[in-house]
Amino acid sequence: MEQEMNYIYTIYECGSFSRAAEKLYMTQPALSIAVRRVEERLGTQLFDRSARTLKLTQAGEIYIRKYRQIRDLELEMSQEMQDLSSLRTGTLHLGGTNYINSYILPDVLVKFHAKYPGIELQITEDRSDRLLNLVKEHRVDLSVNCGVDPKEPFLHMPGFTDHILLCIPKSFVLPRHLRSIALTNTEILQKKHLDPECPAVRLSSFQDLPMILLLPGNNLHARTLAMFEEDHAVPNIIMESGQLATAWHLSCAGMAMTMISDHLVTPSSDSVLFFRIDSPLAVRHFELILSDRRYISKAMQAFADIFREEYAEA
Repeated sequence: MEQEMNYIYTIYECGSFSRAAEKLYMTQPALSIAVRRVEERLGTQLFDRSARTLKLTQAGEIYIRKYRQIRDLELEMSQEMQDLSSLRTGTLHLGGTNYINSYILPDVLVKFHAKYPGIELQITEDRSDRLLNLVKEHRVDLSVNCGVDPKEPFLHMPGFTDHILLCIPKSFVLPRHLRSIALTNTEILQKKHLDPECPAVRLSSFQDLPMILLLPGNNLHARTLAMFEEDHAVPNIIMESGQLATAWHLSCAGMAMTMISDHLVTPSSDSVLFFRIDSPLAVRHFELILSDRRYISKAMQAFADIFREEYAEA
């Protein structure tokens, strides 16, 4: 029965029998036969096959809802049982964007693994908006996000703060008054941009320069457009990227300006100039996001504690 439920849920997730069969490593006819058997046993159809796009019937919606409840109960039972081992065994499934997984989590994961080597770590990488859905559906234990609506069904634990900088290739021609207030990578690493006296720029001064923007669904996409809108300006977007690191490296190569986090700056980042942005939106407060409808395991709490210690405010 568990296998049958997984088949049906995978079809629901994929939106088609063919994509689900591919994901399940089975043939489409075999998958269709398995679903037919379930429908015959239940005496009703779970999928409306007459529609152009595969949809759940009313019975199918009930089936999926109950499957999620069963899956969540099994997960909760498993985690409570694992907690009896006092973190000697268990699993922890984390979600993050490429930026989070590549630049924020590594040191935390190393410390967590050293302290709790028996806990199996799993990481899912996706866009910010999709990660929140995975948390809601209990497909990941927790995610690292910012700007989450407080009305959403989540628990919020302290995370970290980053600062968005405007990054411009040194080869670009800039007015003297702007170049005079630009920051180098060394000054960013010295945290000069965090000094309230550090000069900040309005984005309207840069709207004619070519820009690389992150794709919709990424937090920095909407945030960048909002910062330009604050200045009654429109960015000159020549490319959209799915990854912050990609936009960052293209800017370092001289292609266009972009927005980056101060956590990306390294001693070798000397081919670009940085500008502090005059907007409250340039400061992002990230949190560990968990579902408010599930059991908080000892592994989840231990990870949150190590994360908070790593990124504690000075």
